[in-house]
Amino acid sequence: MPHADLVFSGGPVFTADTVRSRASAVAVTDGRIVAVGGDDVRALIGPSTEVVDLGGRMLVPGFQDAHVHPVSGGLELLRCDLNAGSTEEGYLQIIAAYAAAHPHDEWILGGGWGMSAFPGGTPTAASLDRVLPDRPAFLPNRDGHGAWVNSTALRLAGIDRHTPDPADGRIERDGDGMPTGTLHEGAMSLVNRLLPKTTVDVLTQALLRGQEYLHSYGITAWQDAIIGEYADLIDAAPAYLRAAADGTLTARVVGAIWWDRARGLEQIPSILERRERYRGGRFAATSVKIMQDGVAENFTAAMLEPYHDGHGHFTDNSGISFVPPEILTEAVPRLDAEGIQVHFHAIGDRAVRECLDAVEAAIARNGRGDNRHHIAHIQVVHPEDIARFRRLGVAANMQSLWAALEPQMVDLTLPFLGSPRDAWQYPFGDLQRSGAVLAAGSDWSVSTPNPLAAIHVAVNRRSAPGYEEGEYDAFLPEQSIDLATSLTAYTAGSAWVNHLDADTGTIETGKYADLAVLDRDPFDGPADQIGATRVLQTFVEGARVYAAPDA
Repeated sequence: MPHADLVFSGGPVFTADTVRSRASAVAVTDGRIVAVGGDDVRALIGPSTEVVDLGGRMLVPGFQDAHVHPVSGGLELLRCDLNAGSTEEGYLQIIAAYAAAHPHDEWILGGGWGMSAFPGGTPTAASLDRVLPDRPAFLPNRDGHGAWVNSTALRLAGIDRHTPDPADGRIERDGDGMPTGTLHEGAMSLVNRLLPKTTVDVLTQALLRGQEYLHSYGITAWQDAIIGEYADLIDAAPAYLRAAADGTLTARVVGAIWWDRARGLEQIPSILERRERYRGGRFAATSVKIMQDGVAENFTAAMLEPYHDGHGHFTDNSGISFVPPEILTEAVPRLDAEGIQVHFHAIGDRAVRECLDAVEAAIARNGRGDNRHHIAHIQVVHPEDIARFRRLGVAANMQSLWAALEPQMVDLTLPFLGSPRDAWQYPFGDLQRSGAVLAAGSDWSVSTPNPLAAIHVAVNRRSAPGYEEGEYDAFLPEQSIDLATSLTAYTAGSAWVNHLDADTGTIETGKYADLAVLDRDPFDGPADQIGATRVLQTFVEGARVYAAPDA
């Protein structure tokens, strides 16, 4: 065999293959792995071979994020980024500084505030007016299911006490019915329809900034969870196609075309047309995103039983099914018959069940295919639905960073779910034991895209070092999964969901050299330090796309 282009040696290699075998050296030629082994691989080192001495550090397959929003995340990094704040006053200081530095911006755009910083999770226009009395502002929160707006924005949108709530959202109001400055779910569209259009140049800049950030965490592929227009998100397909054509898209990307919940089955021909048009290079929009419900914190996640009022009593609100079940159970079989993967958002137990029912209807009509449908978030899952993931071949797309106690969970979720529902959250252990396929993602910019922080929570059910907000016990520790399982979900599992498993996701001969070098072997240290692990280098097809300063 001729000499290799690149050899990694001197450290443990987590292959993520079927038996999770270990190796200590990997050789790469022409972007593909040509040997996985030990000392025998050194025979492939020649005078022009680049050798990466792992020095006891671990080599892993490149991480794959199965649910992420890189363009909106990149836009936040370019705009008024509130992710560094944690209090109302801190956010206002960031906004005031940004507005002063951008005096000619017609609107103040950005986002990333946390609901736990505000009473009831709902900031007010009056507060925002203190630093933005004249220019309109539209600032979505971290989960993208609500937006903070000021009085100028409310006035421009014509939102007052007489404005009805849209069917898929809610305007936060005071006791007199006056809008207070928080718009939930579909109510955001009342303002964002007024926002200045973002150019393809800016979208491409945001994509490349987001890609750079994801590569710094060892992420080499992802599924963009919304390709289309929703809330403040702009259709990112033109940016992906431009970057794919000029070679600046270094990641492998599957796009999930947005299912417009204001429309019905008549949008399927348009989806099929875009599936063919939205492909090129390392990008292909072969999935469809259906957001079946909202989030628990604003009581729009769809529940089988109503929410509690915080004092143990049921209310009359059980959340919103954004797509009526009778439409969902017709749309999914039609999409499935066209060979389209469905990427569901489901937070509440009713939404999860409705999504599973729709896949069951697709199987009954079309038989079992290989579309690899998956349900993201899976916060509350009724115990009777756990085994259905395996039986129906639906992957559980985990955002495991959220499976920990922190202020938003303690103050805005647990009191309103009540028992026994509060113990049905993020049941990763039960899903693993049932035999379900586990994939993993971050939902960045909702939360950090750091896979090691999420893996830490999956193993410990506690926040990772540097991400703690207070001292809390482990959250439902019986639902933890082991480190190898979580690493495999974030590599091979997500590659399977993305239909990239033939070429990526594991370290095996013949596959692309999409790889990440960690700063340690996380198996060798205590479990409570997994989240302190950093990525030192990231490679796509053997080309280095990220190197830490101390690499």
